[in-house]
Amino acid sequence: MAAVWQQILFLRFPFEPWLRASVSYRVFGLLQGWRGGSWLLQWAEPLGAMILCVLLVAAPFVSTTLIGFLLLACAGYWILLSLSDLPLGQVTGIHLLVALYGGIAAIATVLSPVKGAALSGLVQLLLYLIFFAFCARVLRSPKILAAVIWVYLMVSLVVSGYGIRQEFFGVEQLATWNDPLSEFANDTRVYSYLGNPNLLAGYLLGAIAFSSVAMLIWRTKIQKTLAAVMFVTNAACLFFTDSRGGWLAMVGAAVVGGLLLYSWYGDRLSPFWRKWLLPLCFGFGAGLLLIAVLGVDAIRLRLLSIFSWRGDSSNNFRINVWLAVLRMIGDRPLLGIGPGHDAFNAVYPQYMESRFSALSAYSIFLETAVETGLLGLTTFVWLLINIFSQALQSLKDFQSQHKIEGLWLVGAIAAMTGLLIQGLFDTVWYRPQVNTLWWLMVGIIAAQIPPCQPTGRDNPSP
Repeated sequence: MAAVWQQILFLRFPFEPWLRASVSYRVFGLLQGWRGGSWLLQWAEPLGAMILCVLLVAAPFVSTTLIGFLLLACAGYWILLSLSDLPLGQVTGIHLLVALYGGIAAIATVLSPVKGAALSGLVQLLLYLIFFAFCARVLRSPKILAAVIWVYLMVSLVVSGYGIRQEFFGVEQLATWNDPLSEFANDTRVYSYLGNPNLLAGYLLGAIAFSSVAMLIWRTKIQKTLAAVMFVTNAACLFFTDSRGGWLAMVGAAVVGGLLLYSWYGDRLSPFWRKWLLPLCFGFGAGLLLIAVLGVDAIRLRLLSIFSWRGDSSNNFRINVWLAVLRMIGDRPLLGIGPGHDAFNAVYPQYMESRFSALSAYSIFLETAVETGLLGLTTFVWLLINIFSQALQSLKDFQSQHKIEGLWLVGAIAAMTGLLIQGLFDTVWYRPQVNTLWWLMVGIIAAQIPPCQPTGRDNPSP
């Protein structure tokens, strides 16, 4: 039964026969002979990592249009690599489910009531999906992976440092982010270079997760000190965003990351610490949280506002949007209205309550359902299960081989958990600065999956 379940989830899927019979697979490697004579493509992975690093450096500071051009560059380079090289075991269950989700989105676009708007959203979605394949292709080397994460952490340090400066020196609030009738109506919410506190919180979740495991992976005292500074700076900046979803996401990421680290180091602990470490850590964390809630008015008011239902203007706004989105899903349950915020903006006014215009569904799961229907939502959940299952299996493999680099997977899993928690109540996940990080982490996980056997084209039958 377990084997059947693994095949259903594509955890142990027989890719070899499928690849041999696949017409689309024959495109791979058409220019393999040309690659052999190309000096440039002998450095394919480092060059791809450089393009990826340019994107990571630029993302917080430039327009979404420029990010789109950089994603196009990544897509073009991935196509070049695909035509000039065989996959060599690079196809995983994650790849197949990502392709399936893209196919469902394409069908939803064809059947959309606003085809032009949905087509624009489909192009953007496909860029992200190809970006995942690009990351999974170039991040297989531990050295390249470590270098790319280092670049992201250095950029996030600049972003969070500027955000902390805004907290102490003040900054103009670009929108009404606080309930004007609440006691914290005039509080400063930092947004750094990203222009939105919730977006900044989502951007920093990955930096917090990766900097925490960097303290364990990096070897020298200077490196570990730098990682600690990054962790404290990123966490402080996220706190200053006053993003309730971001706070909950950080707590969720910390819990998941802590459990994974306990599993990693559990065998090295004495019987006493194996028994009591988790209760002590959770008790200490709960105590700190209780002290913060009771002792800091801003924290208490922000957290209590979560449970005020319609008593908080932000809650009330989201509830009205969610109700309208549920009606949209009810009218087109199977394949939705088509992908992208343009399609949403074209259809949503027909369902919205007066005075509650919105650019998105304010929940990534509702957004997925309204864009690609229940078929798309089911595939998305299927993909999530596959990603986390594959990541945990790869983590066990690294642990059995005593490879400390496996802890980068702990950071990826924790960060993705945090983004999903924040995504329950917001859709900053769809903004390029965060969406690229999401697919980067999915690509990191896919890149660490052990390769399947090469196809018959590599080992021809006599």
